[in-house]
Amino acid sequence: MSDTPTAAAPSAPPAGQAPMRLGDRLQHMGLVSADQIQIALLEQRKTGKQLGDALIALGFVTEEAMREALGQTLGQQTIQLQTVLADPEALARLPKAMALRFQVFPVSFQAETQKLVLASPKPNDIIAGDQIRAHVGLGVSISWRLASAADVLAAIDQFYGYELSIDGIIQEIETGQIDMASLSQGQGGYSHPVVRLVDALLSDGVHKLASDIHFEPEGQFLRIRYRIDGVLRQVRVLHGRYWNAMLVRLKLVAGMNIAESRAPQDGRVSLSIGGRSVDFRAAVQPTIHGENFVLRVLDAKRGIVEYSKLGLTEEQYYLLDLMLARPEGIILVTGPTGSGKTTTLYSVLSHMNEESVNIMTLEDPVEYPITRIRQTSISDGSKIDFSDGVRSLMRQDPDIILVGEVRDKDTAEMAFRAAMTGHQVFSTLHTNSALRSFQRIKDLGVSPEVMAGNIIGIVAQRLVRRVCTHCREEVQVTEGSIEARLIGAHAIGRTVYRAHPGGCEACGFQGYRGRLAIMELLRMDSMLDELITRNATLGELTAHAMAHGFVPMAEDGLRRVLEGITTVEEVGRVVDLTTRL
Repeated sequence: MSDTPTAAAPSAPPAGQAPMRLGDRLQHMGLVSADQIQIALLEQRKTGKQLGDALIALGFVTEEAMREALGQTLGQQTIQLQTVLADPEALARLPKAMALRFQVFPVSFQAETQKLVLASPKPNDIIAGDQIRAHVGLGVSISWRLASAADVLAAIDQFYGYELSIDGIIQEIETGQIDMASLSQGQGGYSHPVVRLVDALLSDGVHKLASDIHFEPEGQFLRIRYRIDGVLRQVRVLHGRYWNAMLVRLKLVAGMNIAESRAPQDGRVSLSIGGRSVDFRAAVQPTIHGENFVLRVLDAKRGIVEYSKLGLTEEQYYLLDLMLARPEGIILVTGPTGSGKTTTLYSVLSHMNEESVNIMTLEDPVEYPITRIRQTSISDGSKIDFSDGVRSLMRQDPDIILVGEVRDKDTAEMAFRAAMTGHQVFSTLHTNSALRSFQRIKDLGVSPEVMAGNIIGIVAQRLVRRVCTHCREEVQVTEGSIEARLIGAHAIGRTVYRAHPGGCEACGFQGYRGRLAIMELLRMDSMLDELITRNATLGELTAHAMAHGFVPMAEDGLRRVLEGITTVEEVGRVVDLTTRL
């Protein structure tokens, strides 16, 4: 395997000139200011981190920019490990234990030249270099590439595979014999088997891309389920006697009161998994069989999607860009719980997050901290609610305000007041479609006259599962088939896909793997505003929208079917397709 497409050659300093220091180079590249360097230096003295790590942790620079700057400073070629494919020969040359100990990832091995390419955040580490050379043999030449520590650890975790000896830990609890397999995965030496069991289960949930992890006690046993792609799957059943010790451990790491067992509690857990920090929002609920514990996985790497990767069509991006270009008004994202509304809003806000813009949010609670955005958490323990929070935010000189949810009359009135006073407001609403949002807002007590002229646009969305590309089954669309009747005559002769009933190993035997959003975007115009003022019926609003290019969510979902990304059955699970028959 060649790493040429992902490696960048450094620019060496002129002869006789000392290499530029990292901080100076970052300033020269315009990535940081002198003040930011000083803050990072203070953080470096306090924590002992490298300057580059401190700058990344503070959010002043991205890992990609830091990698390039370090490469130029150290005179090393850089590599982006996200684009690298596994090379079995290279992996076989370096055992996982050594790769973890020295934070080194084997990128490729060229048999004809006996050249091994290694990626490391410290390519000039003499001790690591000497020990690795001794292991691979003198006949193998080593070429180093610079990569971030997080990327190296993530690549090791991904390509070597992760071993979670849950059975071995349980056996250790029962017999007292130490399980060496689980100990080898830890970073801090020996720890109690219950600690390792809880950590292993949480890590396993993250690796399997679960959005929620459920610990559910029954009469004599503990059921453990993961919500993957919106569907709960049972993954383990343990004896009930393990649950008390596991519950104490979960409460401790979540910052809960371990002595309280009769009242619900909330907390937060943070773990380092696969070279990155992953947070969990924890909630415990008393039930007749004991305390039920649920963790929501808040993995920023998966939770914040780039604006350009939302998967919209050119026309949809054009519509959304037009909405975002309006300096004041309210943009609503609607859909049921778990339809990806928060992810879409975070994506849009990250896209608009510039130094010249003041973005402030009220969330219940804050899920993903974002640099430069002022985020406030609304919870039962806080002294403000959404309506009071909006009133307070308007005194903070914001350009953009995010209100987590419009859920009552006071919040709706304050959100529209902010929109009327020159702010761009984003919020979510629980409605089934974009066009039904007007009636819902009216039910909350906002008059049609206030709505007209102040709503910029409405985005309605659902999440559908992606059909597994390894085991999907081809279906030829024929005249009279259900696919032809739902999609239309233009689909006749095309190939679409169905999920394999039993799935395969790649998709966990589900037939689907991963999810994407299907959307409908309604941009307001003067005629729609007039119809709202006149209390027009849903039919009149729909007729006008359709006449001006509005694409319903069902159409967007069926477009995904024709693209081979999902199935008719999956779209029909989240959107009503019966009206098309």
